[in-house]
This record gives sequence, C-alpha cells and structure tokens, in this order.
Amino acid sequence: MFAELELYGHEQVAFCSDPQVGLRAIIAIHDTTLGPALGGTRMWHYATDAEALTDVLRLSRGMTYKAAVAGLNLGGGKAVIIGDPHTQKTEMLFRSYGRFVETLRGRYITAEDVGTTVRDMEWIRMETRYVTGVAGDHGSGDPSPYTALGVYVGITAAAKTVFGSESLAGKRVAVQGAGNVARNLVTQLRKDGAQVVITDIFEDKARAVCTELGAEYVEPDAIYDIECDIFSPNALGAILNDTTIPRLRCAIVAGGANNQLADEERHARMLIERGILYAPDYVINAGGLINVTSEIEGWSRQQVTRKVESIYDTLLRIFRMASDSRIATIDASNRIAEERIAHVRHIHRTYIGTPAIRNS
Repeated sequence: MFAELELYGHEQVAFCSDPQVGLRAIIAIHDTTLGPALGGTRMWHYATDAEALTDVLRLSRGMTYKAAVAGLNLGGGKAVIIGDPHTQKTEMLFRSYGRFVETLRGRYITAEDVGTTVRDMEWIRMETRYVTGVAGDHGSGDPSPYTALGVYVGITAAAKTVFGSESLAGKRVAVQGAGNVARNLVTQLRKDGAQVVITDIFEDKARAVCTELGAEYVEPDAIYDIECDIFSPNALGAILNDTTIPRLRCAIVAGGANNQLADEERHARMLIERGILYAPDYVINAGGLINVTSEIEGWSRQQVTRKVESIYDTLLRIFRMASDSRIATIDASNRIAEERIAHVRHIHRTYIGTPAIRNS
C-alpha cells in the first residue's frame, strides 16, 4: 500500500469506516503545495477495495495537475465511497462521511463527482463547511454544465489544430457516456451542426438523449469502431488501452472522463503512432473544478465562464508545445503543471522563516 502511495507521490490517504450507516470511503490528498486539496467524491460499486484505492490515487493526482494547469491556487485530492449510488445512498451515510471530511480541517475540500449529486453535497454540508457545489445563494451548484463547456471549447481547439477550423458543422462526434456532462456537451455539439453518435452502459439514458437531441445510439462496445472525426469519452477512465486504441477510427480524442489513458506513457505513444491528437483529460475537463472554486474565490458567473473558456487557449499552447518539442500532449501538460508546482514550492521554501526587514 505504501509503495503505491510513493509511486504517485501522495501526502496522505484516509480510510473512513462507519458500519452502522454502511460507509466505506477513501480520501486521498495528493499535493497541497498550491493550496488545499479540492476534488469530488465519487460513489461507485467497485469490484474490490484495491480497485477503489487505485482509482482514488490516480484521480487525486490528476486533480493536482488539473488545478496547476488551470492556474488555480488549489492542490489535488479525491475521495471514493464504495457502494451502489442507485441503491445505497442515505442521508446518514453522507453525514457520517462529512464528519470524516471535517476531521481533516480543510486540507481536503470535497465536491460532486460521478455517482453523487448536489443533494448529497447538502447532506455533507450539514457536518462540514469543507464542501463545494451546494445549491443556494452561496453555492456554485451542479458543476457539470461548466465541465461540458470546457470540453466543448477544448474540442474546438483540437479541431482548429487538426482540421484548420474550429467549426464543428458536419463533423461526426462519437460520445461515450450519457450523464450530465455528456448531455450538456451533446446539446452544444448539435447546436453547432455536428452529427453525434452516443452510448452509455445505461441504455435508457443514452436513448433519452438521442430522442431529445437528435443523436444516434450504438451499443457500448461499438463506440470504439465508429468512423468519426472526434471520439469524446465522458464516462469512466482507462478506456484508452491496448484493446481499444487500435479500434479507434478518429482524428481527435477529446472528452471529459478522468484518467482516460490506462497507461499514460504507452497509450499516449500509441495514439501518436496512429496519428490521433489527444486532448489531456485533466486539462479539457477542468471546467467543473473552476466552477466550484468560485465558492472559495468569490468569482461571478461571468468570471467563471471566461476562465472555463480559457481552456481553449491552454490546449492550443499544449498542442504547440507538444509539436515543437516532439513529445506527447500529456507530457506537455504535465510539464506545465510540474513547473508551476515547483516554482510555488520554491517561493514557499524561500520565504519561510525569513526575518522581516526593519527600517533603521
């Protein structure tokens, strides 16, 4: 277990158990150099506890890099609650979890994620103030529209790089997932005149989006074989792997799912070899994090929107850096994140304990 923590460079991992309410959760704090670790709480029915641990470690590391590239003064953290989000949610489970978040005294701030909702955040808020994404006058609410906005502008940046135009009219986009992020994304894609093919492990959700927005439905496994311009993963991670990458028939991969590359180095290289441009997931999906940060920084809706739209310019910079340096786009974005963290760490270390200058 400690070897795995050292592999990803984590500061702290907390295991939370309350059998009376059925709570089994893991909170991972990756790096707090830039500020408190902020990241959502995911509820999922993991096959094993080891699978849950690996997921939370990878997700929290991604949050560190996401905040760094987005220019936010936040560190990276994430949490998972092991359980079925459709059958095992209760007020007491989330309130008990909120007590555990409170014990970390602000080192970790939570938010909504896969399998959790604004309602769940409100239950957590009953026990701790270290939660964002709640409803009401002082809350940022559901972050998914802003995540989708970031993915959308990221797709246009990738289209500009590959096709020479950011227009998506007539482009064929294969969307994996039919949750809130995907639905908001498909709405914008259809508005722009894109042809959309969509799937989800929950067929009824995908078909509902198809009916409402005029998309085409395919079975989950068939999405990798769709001939398209853009493949947009917006569900769970590790979907770009040895099996799926050879099946892709697209020029761009750009979507909101976290940890899309099963093996960061090998699978980024496979995409390059196939001539597919990859938009690093933690860069393109930063809109939700930017949105919940507004509760901490006091930003207006207009400021949030402008900052999310800046993902377009960030990705263009990453694509240029990757091309000029002949490296993978994920390596370019990692370099930007690591340099910012290193510079801030230097400033903090330089001025700790420095005596004040006194006027004579």
